[in-house]
Parts: sequence; C-alpha cells; structure tokens
Amino acid sequence: MSKRSPSPVLSARGLEVDFRVRGGRRARAVDGVNLDLAPGEILALAGESGCGKTTLARTLLGLVRPSAGQVEYAGRPLAYSTGALKSYRRAVQLVLQDPTGALNPRHTVYEAVAEGLRIHGISDNERDRVAEALARCGLRPPERFFLAYPHELSGGQRQRVVIAGALVLEPKVIIADEPVASLDASVRGEILALLLRLREEFGLAALVVTHDLGLAWSIADRLAVMYLGRIVESGPTEQVLTNPRHPYTQALVSVLPDSPVDRSIILSGEPPDVTRIPAGCRFHPRCHELASGAAEQAGVAEACRRTPLPVLGTDPTDGAPAVACHLHAARLTPTADSPK
Repeated sequence: MSKRSPSPVLSARGLEVDFRVRGGRRARAVDGVNLDLAPGEILALAGESGCGKTTLARTLLGLVRPSAGQVEYAGRPLAYSTGALKSYRRAVQLVLQDPTGALNPRHTVYEAVAEGLRIHGISDNERDRVAEALARCGLRPPERFFLAYPHELSGGQRQRVVIAGALVLEPKVIIADEPVASLDASVRGEILALLLRLREEFGLAALVVTHDLGLAWSIADRLAVMYLGRIVESGPTEQVLTNPRHPYTQALVSVLPDSPVDRSIILSGEPPDVTRIPAGCRFHPRCHELASGAAEQAGVAEACRRTPLPVLGTDPTDGAPAVACHLHAARLTPTADSPK
C-alpha cells in the first residue's frame, strides 16, 4: 500500500450538493464532505444505496456543481468554465459500473478508446496511443481487438476496454463507480488486480465508489463510510474494517465473512428521506447502540437524538480513523472513575 502524500491530488473541502425535489423541498445529497486523495492512493467510498456517494463522485468529476464548498485539483479550486472543465476531465477520468452501457454498441474497440483523444483534440500517434492503452489493460495483442465490437467481448474484456478509454488520456486520477459490480466473480479479481497494477506502475490515484466492503478490503488504502450525505467514519482500510467504531460501519462490517463484529447487525428500516434529515446524529433512528441502551449507559442518548455532530475533517495526521459518533467520543473521554 502506498503512503499518503501531504499534497493531495484531489480534494473535497466542505462540499455540499442540494437538489430541489417535488413540492419545492430541498434535498441535501452531500452535506459538508471533506476528502483528500493522494497521488498513487486508492480510496474506497462505501455506503448503502442512496447515501450520496454517487452524487459526491459526480461532483468530484465536475459533472455536478456544488451548492457550497469546493473541489480542488492539485491544490487549486476547480473552475467551471468550459475550457477549464475540459482540461480537468482529461486529468480526472470516470470508469462506469456497467461496461455494456458505457460502450456504444456501434463503435469498435478502437473507436471507443480513441474517442477521448478525439474529444480533446489529440491527433498525434493515435493508433500507438490506443494500442498502448489496450495493452496496459491486458488486451494483448491490442491489434487483435481493434475491430471487435462490444457484443463480441466478454464482460471482463469490455470493462478493460472502458478502463483503456480512460487511460488513453494519461489521467492522474480515475473515479470508478462500482467498477466490478456487473462482473462475474471469476472476473472481479482480475479487474481489481489490474487497478492495483496501474496504481503501482503509473502512480494512478483512484476513488472507488462501492457498496462492497470486501472490494474495499481487497484494493483500498483508505476507506470512507458515507451515510445520508456525510462521511461518518474514515481511515486506513484495515483499521476501519477490523475495528469499526461507528455503529453504521459496525452494521456494514457485521455481515462480512470472518467479521470482527461478534454478531450480525440488521439495520432497521430504510435510510431516512434526505428532505427530512433527523435531528442529532442522523443515524440515530436506526442505531443498535441507542436501541440496546448502550448510549443511555454512556450518558449520550439525548445527544444522539438532539445534538448535531460536527462535520468530519480529513483523516488525522496520526493515521487514526476519524469517527462522527457521540458514543464513540464518550468512550474516548476518560471519566472520574477511569483508571489513571
């Protein structure tokens, strides 16, 4: 695993994204997110469907303009002029979940990979660039695939073509939205190994959006867990998954094979409506620690229900996970009865 750099290549600073929904109500899909992605680092963003992770990814790509806060690339705020966004999207590329939907069925593999070069006006050595991108993604000899159509390829080969289409522009960052969710189990490992190899060989940084904590364990240096628009826990992947602190993370981890959580935690109900975010900790209506009386015993039950938690900053410099939870904070705070 790569070491974190003090100079992130991509950052979110107090990012908020609001939408208007039926009835004129405001829905806050992303609510004060702070993230740093270092060069050569893989960061997994995990959470249930509807937690805001895809909206966050689209905002980091410049496809959605934030309502507040900012995206920074190489330490500079992202500008939203047409020219600035075009340049930015060459450096920060998207890899979609469904390779079949991402590829035009009427385009050959060559045309699919060359499309980005043509959009960005890069005409020199097009054939060599396409061949190199395909070869990097394990499609060898690349010329064999030039005239193939998506329906003639396996699912794994289609996903490799999608990744090659991103790599041909020599980006510094890829943002991958559920990059192996649509693939057979036998192929998933190959694509994950490819992403790791690209990171090692080319220093490529990646934000991987996923609901699969097993994928995060396999590939990510760090893990950020998102719930109802906010990061509730983040830190080194191994630390977060072997010793989850936030009750939401505990519930997600509890269903993994060989989970460190000693019982399966079934979350009650669906995530709350984003137009009606609960008071206090936004997870408290579904929290097993509150339901079990553990929060009451620690003297924080009322705070869980009433007192908003501060937005998490980026991970502490000591590498310890950052956690937004009243109960976790109470357990870290020594009491008069604590041993000296």
